[in-house]
Amino acid sequence: MTTFRRLALLGTTSALLLTAASAFAEPPRPECIAPAKPGGGFDLTCKLAQSALMDTKLLENPMRVTYMPGGIGAVAYNTIVAQRPADENAIVAFSGGSLLNLAQGKFGKYNVNDVRWLAAVGADYGMISVRADSPYKTLKDLAAALKADPTKVVFGAGGTVGSQDWMKTALIAKQAGVAPQQMRYVAFEGGGEVTTALLGGHIQAASGDISEAVPMLEAGKIRILAVLADKRLPGDLGKVPTAKEQGYDVVWPIIRGFYVGPKVSNEQYAFWEQAFKKAMATPEFAKLRDSRDLFPFSMTGSSLDAYVKRQVREYQKVAAEFGLVNQAN
Repeated sequence: MTTFRRLALLGTTSALLLTAASAFAEPPRPECIAPAKPGGGFDLTCKLAQSALMDTKLLENPMRVTYMPGGIGAVAYNTIVAQRPADENAIVAFSGGSLLNLAQGKFGKYNVNDVRWLAAVGADYGMISVRADSPYKTLKDLAAALKADPTKVVFGAGGTVGSQDWMKTALIAKQAGVAPQQMRYVAFEGGGEVTTALLGGHIQAASGDISEAVPMLEAGKIRILAVLADKRLPGDLGKVPTAKEQGYDVVWPIIRGFYVGPKVSNEQYAFWEQAFKKAMATPEFAKLRDSRDLFPFSMTGSSLDAYVKRQVREYQKVAAEFGLVNQAN
């Protein structure tokens, strides 16, 4: 056999093998990108979508969760926009914190208009708590003490100046007639450290999320003065008054949801939107959401797009009011 014929046969065999491999190759698997390390809120959000969409048979192939930590969502946002803008198999988790960072220009050159906002699947809410034996029985008590002498009320939270938890305390202080710059605020690494400091008497009030506070509330170790929701929450948490009903118009939802790349086709975007709509309409989804300590907040497509952009504008205004103008875009 000549060298030429051997090469021709090898080429034909290789082509057949490639064709066979393509025929049996697994179709691209849907992917949920959690913009953080495993175990946090973004991971929780992706696994909620994973369970909901797979349990309801809305996906042909299993969804995988991948992790892309960095900048509370900035690395994932930049990656999707710049490197994977048309990836139709990938959805990316976001939170209210992501929107706040976008408002402050912390995602680099990209802004809220650079992705397609897909679905919101639940929410947590901010809260202000004190130790169970604190002299402050209501939010009005705390605000009055803060106004009388800002140096005697120390707030603590798991975020630095400009973070969600700082913003919550700053908004309360402002409505109490105290400039946020006068407020004493201690930043901790996370919610566990905040609770330790509160129970130890090192801080007088804590700012955080209601879901994180429930175990300490049930154990009788803390008192939640206010939940930063538009109305009282369901179940046992309905006993906790809102800030609004106590005269402080502060509402802080921490929504959780997903976006896709800016060049994802309208057809694929519609597929994802319908999948989430169908999943969120089932009783099974409500159970999955409740098991992750999230409250109802369902929104998709153009409604979510409008909501997200409105929230970012509001956050930009707040950032400017609190002297964060160098960060706001």
